[in-house]
Amino acid sequence: MLRRPKTTDSEADLLRQQEQFLTSGAPSAASVVRRPDKRRGEAGGGGGEHNGENEGSQRDVVTIEDLPDQLPSLTPAPPKKSRFKASRVTFEDEDAEGRLDRHDTHISAVLSRIVERDTSSTPISLPALTGMAFPKVTHRSETSSQVNQVPLSSVGGRKSIFARQIAAQRLKEGKTPLHCAPKTAQTPEPKEQNLPPETSMDTDQTDAAEPPTVSGPRLVSGQGLGGSDSWGETVRIHRENQAKLQAMSQSEILEEQKKLLSQLDPRLVDFVRSRKAQSVPSSASPSRHPEGKSSKENLPLESVSRESDSSSAAVLFQKPQEVEMEEDEEEELSPPPPVTEEDLPVKPQKEWVHMNKLEPEKLEWMRDLPAPRRKGTKKAMQARFDFAGNLIPPTKDLPTHLGLHHHGEEPERAGYSLQELFLLSRSQLIQQRSLALSTLANILSKARAGEFMSVLKGSVTSTLLDAGLLFLLRFALDDSVEGVMSAAVHALKALLVCAEDEECLDCTFSWFRGLASFPLLPSAQEEEDEEDEGLDECMKETAKEKEERKSDHDVAGQDVVKGLLKMKLLPRLRYILEVFRPSPRVVQDVLDILTRITRHSSSAATQVLGCPRLMETVMSEFLPTSWTAPSSPLPQSVYGLPLASAMKLLRVLATSGRHACARLLNSLGVRDRLSCLLSAEPSELLLEPPEALRITTEAYRLWAVAAGYGQACNLYIDLYPALVKALQCVHRALNPSDPLLPLQLQRILALLTLLTQVTHTAGCHQELQAGMVSSQGEECLPPPDVSWGHVTGLQPSLLGHLKSFVKFLDNPVEKDSSLALIPAYLVYLEAYYHQLSRQNCFKPVETLQELEQLTSEVLLPLFSHHVVQSLIRNLRSSSVVCNVQSSHHGRETIPSLPGLVCSGWRDRPGLVVPSSPFPLLTGLGLLLQTMTGIHKGLGCKFTGLLLSEPVIGYLRSCSQATPTVSHTRAWLLRHEHHLLYLLLRLAHRLVPIEPEVARHASLYHQVALVLLPWLLPGSEYLAHELLSTILFNKDFISEGHSGGPEAVELGELKLHEGTQHHTSPSLQTVGALLREACVQLPSIRGCFLTHLAHLESSVLVSQDALLGCNPRINSHLLPELTGPTLPSDWPFLPLISLYERTGVSDGGGLAVEELPQGALQAVTHCLQWLLLLEVWREEALKVIPPVAKLARLSCVFLCSSDLFLERPVQKLTWGLFRLLTRQSRLDSLDLNVPPPGLASFQDLYSALLAQYEAVSFGDQLFGCWVLLPLQRRYSATMRLAVFGEHVGMLRSLGVTLEKLSIPIERFTSPPEDSLPLLRLYFRSLVTGTLKFCWCPVLYVVALSHVNSFIFSQDAAAQEVEAARHSMLRKIYYLTDEVLRNHLLLFRLPEQHSEFGFDMYEQLPPIRAKRLESVLGLQDSSDDKGD
Repeated sequence: MLRRPKTTDSEADLLRQQEQFLTSGAPSAASVVRRPDKRRGEAGGGGGEHNGENEGSQRDVVTIEDLPDQLPSLTPAPPKKSRFKASRVTFEDEDAEGRLDRHDTHISAVLSRIVERDTSSTPISLPALTGMAFPKVTHRSETSSQVNQVPLSSVGGRKSIFARQIAAQRLKEGKTPLHCAPKTAQTPEPKEQNLPPETSMDTDQTDAAEPPTVSGPRLVSGQGLGGSDSWGETVRIHRENQAKLQAMSQSEILEEQKKLLSQLDPRLVDFVRSRKAQSVPSSASPSRHPEGKSSKENLPLESVSRESDSSSAAVLFQKPQEVEMEEDEEEELSPPPPVTEEDLPVKPQKEWVHMNKLEPEKLEWMRDLPAPRRKGTKKAMQARFDFAGNLIPPTKDLPTHLGLHHHGEEPERAGYSLQELFLLSRSQLIQQRSLALSTLANILSKARAGEFMSVLKGSVTSTLLDAGLLFLLRFALDDSVEGVMSAAVHALKALLVCAEDEECLDCTFSWFRGLASFPLLPSAQEEEDEEDEGLDECMKETAKEKEERKSDHDVAGQDVVKGLLKMKLLPRLRYILEVFRPSPRVVQDVLDILTRITRHSSSAATQVLGCPRLMETVMSEFLPTSWTAPSSPLPQSVYGLPLASAMKLLRVLATSGRHACARLLNSLGVRDRLSCLLSAEPSELLLEPPEALRITTEAYRLWAVAAGYGQACNLYIDLYPALVKALQCVHRALNPSDPLLPLQLQRILALLTLLTQVTHTAGCHQELQAGMVSSQGEECLPPPDVSWGHVTGLQPSLLGHLKSFVKFLDNPVEKDSSLALIPAYLVYLEAYYHQLSRQNCFKPVETLQELEQLTSEVLLPLFSHHVVQSLIRNLRSSSVVCNVQSSHHGRETIPSLPGLVCSGWRDRPGLVVPSSPFPLLTGLGLLLQTMTGIHKGLGCKFTGLLLSEPVIGYLRSCSQATPTVSHTRAWLLRHEHHLLYLLLRLAHRLVPIEPEVARHASLYHQVALVLLPWLLPGSEYLAHELLSTILFNKDFISEGHSGGPEAVELGELKLHEGTQHHTSPSLQTVGALLREACVQLPSIRGCFLTHLAHLESSVLVSQDALLGCNPRINSHLLPELTGPTLPSDWPFLPLISLYERTGVSDGGGLAVEELPQGALQAVTHCLQWLLLLEVWREEALKVIPPVAKLARLSCVFLCSSDLFLERPVQKLTWGLFRLLTRQSRLDSLDLNVPPPGLASFQDLYSALLAQYEAVSFGDQLFGCWVLLPLQRRYSATMRLAVFGEHVGMLRSLGVTLEKLSIPIERFTSPPEDSLPLLRLYFRSLVTGTLKFCWCPVLYVVALSHVNSFIFSQDAAAQEVEAARHSMLRKIYYLTDEVLRNHLLLFRLPEQHSEFGFDMYEQLPPIRAKRLESVLGLQDSSDDKGD
């Protein structure tokens, strides 16, 4: 069967198909008919046939045999000649004008050629005589019955009503209709056309009860056959096919059907099915069988089989992934039956135009919705949501009156997809836009809360942002319809703001340094700008210029808040507040959005503060100085009323910097608002009680932030009576039955935070006053308005409150309130006593007595109380450091929109919940640090805190934890780091004087070591204190003075005796080296502090913040969270910094000629510290991969040409090498993983090889370092580098097997499989480049691999086998008998033998046989050559 050409066929395919067609002799599907030219008088019949024959005999055939292989030259082609012109006879001397005159004849010559048609034989029929003047006008309904009786085939297909009436009249008169087909074609159409299309594919099957004579093919017409009886031939072929099918079994039919479907083009199958579907009208299906024979049993076997396999055939032509997804539903879901006339609610009438034919595909919308998808399917489905943002399960069947089915895709499923909601949000109908945006807002709220994380694949919020949600909301904010704008504001708030995050930050505001926070900036992503490569620094674009050049889409993709600011969000929000004056909910949302934008960074806060008329609108409309009481608890408008959210916005703005705070206080009139709100009781503010408590709480917090800069202190003097009155009402406000108790507690905590900050500020007055006097006109900080005398009167009252709250712990009703307030009182007392010790009026004797009284009456009863003890037991379960996994669940995290991820924080253990001991222990630790600094003897009374089982267990868990740093954890980790630091400071005071505490000194030292690289930006002072006091303190390294070095020496001796190694004496000095390192601990501390001097400015800023030097604080916004303060590999810092200054350049030489002064001492101290940590604090270095340790220690050899030759460095490096090559360490050393900070270890190894060749002088230590990466388990690239590019170093790599602390089996097993490397091994041995006396280790390695290769019995490729034979023959004919015997008789490596390996006395039989076979092959080939 000839195949139809496809659009994808090439020219070669078309030519090949043309050749097949010509050779087959088949007639053309289309015949070329030449119309007779009436002007020439040609006859229609004969001429047409003759011309057709000529055309048939002279076909156009394309041939390319004569075409040249090369393209023709681009020369002008000859002009085209007309085919008609060539047939004319012309003369050279003929005049053109005369020729025109001859041909341009008169019109009479044209008219004279008109020939009339001969009508003599045409019968003339006269019209029938009627009594009517005009033909009768018949209605359509009267003629439809006559017209429908005429088959379409008799009228030549689809004809007009008039033509069908004429045809009906002719049939009635017994005449043949015009344009009729041959008689064979007038056979009535078989009834089996009414079969459903699934029963056959290319031919029809007749019923067994019907005679086969009436059947005929449906798709094949026989029109292309050349004979006259083409239809009869087609019917005969059809009957033969039927007979063959009836003789086949069902399995044979199915097999043939599968074979056909696999061979045919899917498009051809679809075409056949579509033709068959067109030929079988669905409305005629009931007439297929008579009554009683319409069941499936009456169908032939092949029809049943085809019908049963129709679904599988349909699936066969789908994509493979669709088959896999739908395989669970093949047997469950069946296609719905087509719509019939009985299913229609309104039956069509005959009088209706164009309703005589039923079109099922257009009536599908009237069918009932199919049932939702059943459970158990593996196919992923599109998520659909209701208007409340809830995810609708795919199996849930909801009623249609809910309005959740108005979508085209998946009509049976309720709910709307994100794509459909996006489409609706841009609708022209206001209601649709509002509804879509409100639904998106609800979805965002639930997605940000993490409700979809377990049921949906991927992140909903990330998907929405990638789809352009930010631009959609920004466009919607510009909508002139208030409803649409309000919905867009609500959606933007749902995207940016998390209420639970804000609640967490508010709860920790009264903690130690709780008013400080990290900016919510996305993690910085380094971008490589190719345009700036090769340019001078002065010509490169600045970061600001690059930012301005970026599009809004690029900026928003990296930082959502920055993208919104670039899209002019702030002016639009100001316009909404100022002009729209929306409802209270929209106002609240706008203020929350502004607060979240302010938390982004100091630059974002500056833009909020600098937006024209924005803050003026907020101050005048939502923080007025006077207002009238609202008429209802929920007023229709909040304009003209003070709002707590507006005050919170001012507080967050003030946190961004002291200049912003001063601008708020002085330019925007915040000072007047604070006086207005705080001078009266909350019940006197003409506001609803909850709102009054909220706004006064935020006012206290704003004032506390200002006091944290040393500002608004004169306000303290003015409002001192109001503050005292508020303190006197503390117990009265804490009524357990009051429903507003949580708000009352927050208000009191904010008041205590304010007093703490004012106390710190007042404590700095004396120092700044003295600095101003001694400055002698130089610029210096002015002293604050409040002095120490202004705050001393508050301490007795607050101390009395603390005592009463400690007593209230026994009352179950007041226990929770007391536990919430006690930490704030402890923080206040710490500030008071810390600043008191710095004043001139400090009286040590009275203060010591006061502290002793405070300890005995308050602190010890508090610590020993059963409520506090039960709280301390929750220390480990509440920790963020110890519970890394549990802190990951919660909200969705988006890189471009960082948050705190605090959803559900009240329902799970954590740092902020009421059952957490962290605020209480932090306050107690702060107070104890200050008190023990003043009174040294008080520390012994709190040994129980450090020795308690919960604290010891918590510290052990921390020493083994590996927390990660991110925005979601950093703000909580900061508070936990404070507690760990305070516990270590208490241990620092007690370890020298308390033997029980000293027993756990190594645990405290371990915790200090792991805490140091955890500390975040803003805690640089804590890192400095740990380095100065604990890390290098010999009291915390108890092994150094309790027999630790001696124990190490004994262990080394025992190891040597057990293995009977003759180890070099340089390796037996680890104990002595440790003893020396313990003596040098103060010098080691000085070395590391010197190398961390670049952090001095950060340490001073952190010190001012942590010690309460408020006038020196520039911002309560912590530095950007780019990672910990110190890297995890800080013990290698002196070594790395020296390498960066003097390291090997690209050319292989040194960057400097000699080492800087003190470099040898710094490297020695660094190696001593590393050796101490490796032996006694191995857990502290587990965060550094072994490959990173090896890479950083390699700097010893790369820094200088002779640094590694210095005796102290040599000894320490030998000890570290011995520790790194222990059995357990070697197993974990993976050199295939790139070390942190390097692209690959191979690059570093290349530098090491070049340095070894240049400056090693055969040093044994350097040689061991170079040999370590040559183990068999590592990449062959490094071995190829040694035996290829740096083969000359084999002459000086004289490390003996005894010196190498690595088992030789790690180099020789398994056998080498790299053929290029094996050839290099063989070449170096045969040429004498590698000798045992020069390089014993690699000599044994090369022997082992070459021997195992040449005698290997494993099947290999032809090239490998040829290499084996070649090497074996060359070895046999070697003149060096020693090398020949080594290569042939090598048995196993043996590290303690003379040569490092064992040999056979004679060649084993199997090897001898192989040698003979190889040599025999050689001899036979030589004979053939002769």
